[in-house]
Amino acid sequence: MDDLPYSRLVECYEAMVKTSKRTELTDALVSLYGRTPAELLGKMTYLNQGKLYPDYMGVEVGVGEKLAERAISTATGLGIQTIRELYRKLGDMGSAAEEAAKSRRQESLFREELTVSAVYDTLDRMAKSSGKGSVEARLDLLAGLMGSASPTEAKYIVRTALGKLRLGVADYTVLDALAITFAGGKEARADLERAYNLCSDLGEVAKAVARAGLKSIRSFKISVGRPVRPMLAERLSSAREIVEKLGGECSAEYKYDGERMQVHKDGGVVTIFSRRLEKITGNYPDAVKLVGSSVGARRAILECEAVAVDPGSGDLLPFQQLMHRRRKHGVQEAAARIPISLFFFDILMHEGKDMTVRPYSERRLRLESAVAEGEGIRLAPALRTASPDAIEGFMQRAIEVGCEGLVVKDLKSRYRAGARAFSWIKLKREYRSELTDSTDLVIVGAFHGRGRRAGVYGAYLLAAYDKPDDTFRSVTKVGTGFSDEDLAGLSRRLDGYRMAHPSPRLVSKMQADVWFQPAVVIEVVASELTLSPIHTAALDRIRPGAGLALRFPKFTGKVREDKSPEDATTVEELVGMYGAQLKKIG
Repeated sequence: MDDLPYSRLVECYEAMVKTSKRTELTDALVSLYGRTPAELLGKMTYLNQGKLYPDYMGVEVGVGEKLAERAISTATGLGIQTIRELYRKLGDMGSAAEEAAKSRRQESLFREELTVSAVYDTLDRMAKSSGKGSVEARLDLLAGLMGSASPTEAKYIVRTALGKLRLGVADYTVLDALAITFAGGKEARADLERAYNLCSDLGEVAKAVARAGLKSIRSFKISVGRPVRPMLAERLSSAREIVEKLGGECSAEYKYDGERMQVHKDGGVVTIFSRRLEKITGNYPDAVKLVGSSVGARRAILECEAVAVDPGSGDLLPFQQLMHRRRKHGVQEAAARIPISLFFFDILMHEGKDMTVRPYSERRLRLESAVAEGEGIRLAPALRTASPDAIEGFMQRAIEVGCEGLVVKDLKSRYRAGARAFSWIKLKREYRSELTDSTDLVIVGAFHGRGRRAGVYGAYLLAAYDKPDDTFRSVTKVGTGFSDEDLAGLSRRLDGYRMAHPSPRLVSKMQADVWFQPAVVIEVVASELTLSPIHTAALDRIRPGAGLALRFPKFTGKVREDKSPEDATTVEELVGMYGAQLKKIG
């Protein structure tokens, strides 16, 4: 197989790290892909994402900071304490590896040039190492790679092994680069995005478009075992607006405060993926049993909401209770202590037939025939109507049983994987008052704490997602609502996403003390939305020179681990909320 020197990849990474312009990130990837042998495109794409396989496969290299310290020490001959001092000074283990490699007492004259395949395959062996002696095996493999690496190569090997590549490259940037390199230009991005939404595997998309261009990409189909990127809903503030938007009769469904699941059934094998397409089957053994006994189809993909249930009263519990089910240990005990019910609301495949291309009305009928309701498993209650009053009454019943509100759906709509569309519209209780509105926003920067908060970040710069531009636009600075434990935990969590400059995907006038790759989503409430000359969300949309900002924001205590940055509240949603707010004031 043709190969590529790893140094070529590192040169590209160095150029990408030094730029804050998204166009330059894309240009660097285009140049790299243009020099990459076809057989290497899959591995190259995963490495560019800082991983070895698509997320849904759940494969990690399995290297922590302590093991990385030992590997750097072994490869360079420097003591562990010296490595730790470099890490404290530089704030990045990859940079510590680079500095340590520069100070090696003797550079081998016969160092074999590393290739992309050699680096990938070694990291892959590390990831697959298990059982007794696996830690030492990973140590030897990582130290061996570093022994053959230049200082700059060592930096990116360690960052990749730790899962903290820090390039600021989003999936959509990679799709743009693939479209330009192999499909004639950025206008082909929509076709590549559709294929990605159906397979959730950028490496597979890269191989397909390089092999046969758009013909191959347009033939992508969903398949059991490979998660589909979920369809998302827009929001409006009243049932009347929703009925007018959808043009008449629609279907209103209960919206539960739980964990969205995509359930794949292949014979007797049940696999469950989270909203972020992580494989969470092992965390929900009770859900696996429920699906096995209640879904009659042999091959199917369904969507449901898993909701925590009070074992004494049977009442539905808040979403936060489910986070105890995400632990690696004590799964059976957690399942007994926090039982769940599954509420199914869509079907994407039935007996191998792709249902995403069928209208929602047909999907709902197929769902009703595929799921046998019983203890712990139900269909989400649904009401077909064209009456705003009927929808309002239905929402009140949903709230009474512990739901967040409703999702109202266009009966004629197809399932648009990965899209946020007005085919699905959320109507939630808090949207009806500007005083209790909540938003899910992305942490993009931080400000050093003072006084009691010295040593941690005291406040955060938050942004909303602007899908048309694939950017994040600042909307508020929040420093209230955090406990000491919240601040300490967020500081630790965010250190892995720290960047030397603002993300190329961030549009902000405000200067933070520290910048982060958009990754962590938190829930915030505010008194109202207001026009702001400082923030860039919806800049110039409502008034020239002004964007939208949250007034009196407060952290609710909820880190939205179930949401990716691109699932955060969008700029369009904020504009809609602002308009609804004005109507109320008027």
